[in-house]
Amino acid sequence: MAHPLDWLHAGAERRRAEGLRRSLRPRTPHPDAIDLAGNDYLGLSRDKRVVDGAAEALRTWGAGSTGSRLVTGSTTLHAELEEELAAFCGAAAALVFSSGYTANLGVVTALSGRGALVVSDAHSHASLVDACRLSRARVVVTPRAEVAAVDSALAARTEERALVVTDGVDSIDGGIAPLRELHAVCRARGAVLVVDEAHALGVCGPGGRGVLVEAGLAGADDVVTTVTLSKSLGGQGGAVLGPRAVIDHLVDTARTFIFDTGLAPASVGGALAALRVLRDEPDRPAAVLRTAAELAGIARAALASSQIDVAEAGPHALARSAVVPVVLGSPVVAFEAAGRCLERGVRVGCFRPPSVPEGTSRLRLTARADLTATDLDRVRTVLHEVLAGIRP
Repeated sequence: MAHPLDWLHAGAERRRAEGLRRSLRPRTPHPDAIDLAGNDYLGLSRDKRVVDGAAEALRTWGAGSTGSRLVTGSTTLHAELEEELAAFCGAAAALVFSSGYTANLGVVTALSGRGALVVSDAHSHASLVDACRLSRARVVVTPRAEVAAVDSALAARTEERALVVTDGVDSIDGGIAPLRELHAVCRARGAVLVVDEAHALGVCGPGGRGVLVEAGLAGADDVVTTVTLSKSLGGQGGAVLGPRAVIDHLVDTARTFIFDTGLAPASVGGALAALRVLRDEPDRPAAVLRTAAELAGIARAALASSQIDVAEAGPHALARSAVVPVVLGSPVVAFEAAGRCLERGVRVGCFRPPSVPEGTSRLRLTARADLTATDLDRVRTVLHEVLAGIRP
């Protein structure tokens, strides 16, 4: 009789042949490459003020939160972060979760359920996809940013309640959702708009307040926002922001809030310190976007001088977020290119199926406010060398 886990070997071999194997590559404490793969957009994860905020919380409250938020896991520090985060983003209230993933799972499942409809953008992050699957609601997936398709799905519904969920900034291509148009459809059809601002907070909108603020929708009574504390704020955790009634409902019903251990105090203290740096230094988001625009130009020039025949456009002509995609097509080619970049001292993201559709494997470059002109010159040299050396 075969071993019950023999099928794992066949699956691993198939993924290896298709260029889809993944592996862990632990970093050292001292950066060994220019980082264009991580999400530390504002360069705050090692900022002394942020580290000191985390260390002070660690000394004051201990290593862990000691329980779920409804038992012993809520501290006055959690409440302070929630108040300041809501005020910064223009929301009525906020609720901190242990991660952006659990925030998305919590809000979608708590606001939907059997007898509800969830309309999800085809490019929604995996956490929103999983939330839809767990919601027990009827789910309709619409093409990326196609407002008419969302309208049609809502118009045809028989359910009393409906949610429309989307990433504010696409985590794969960096595009921004048409939020004003989506909100108009939601309001006309009696639906709630849920926007994941994971890649927008700290980068987009006035002072980095996000794309909902930029669209004039912050604080709307039929809009709910999720954010992560692990990107621009350089730490760990997530939050849901929205009307007070929504936050109260999540405290009562969101399973990823009720049954999960609260976010560790050190993460709360670090995020609060980072939020205050962002509030006090509103020029940081503009620096991210300037760097993103330069990275997009570097990538376009490198692609143009290569022999790579891509099926669709590479990096965006105008970088409106920190995410700059370089579409290469084949997962094998993308993985090889990422490895060669790292060998030359530049760490880039490598996105392959199922993270992206078949035929669109890519490098993903992420801009940071603290990248120097010397860093960018090195990136330019490395990308030109690597892409010119690929033989598709």
